[in-house]
Amino acid sequence: MKNTSLLSLKQRSWQRLPYKGALMLALVLMLMGSATGDQHWEALHSEVRRGDVVPLDTILDWLDAHYIGDVLEVEIDRDDGLVEYEIKLLGPQGQVVEFEFDGHSGQLMQIEGVRIREMQR
Repeated sequence: MKNTSLLSLKQRSWQRLPYKGALMLALVLMLMGSATGDQHWEALHSEVRRGDVVPLDTILDWLDAHYIGDVLEVEIDRDDGLVEYEIKLLGPQGQVVEFEFDGHSGQLMQIEGVRIREMQR
């Protein structure tokens, strides 16, 4: 999620991600950045560059490979030093499903929602 990665994610999202919500993703990320301050994001960017945190586009690639849906919202939370990605997808039948990933390992930790199986590829 270094600056160039975020820019390239926004540019490539229209080409490689089948998410109609790619614009929403970019807007959420920009709003979160301005609301939380630059220091928080600079620290997170450093962690991604060092390999301590998985880049967001890696998580989105995994979701795209395993689930059908449009990105509605992306949140990046830090709790007791742990980074978590929370991503909401809108499924083909209008269901909203939230995926939580460990930001350090990239592992899927939890899925919440209805008709999740119908979103699997």
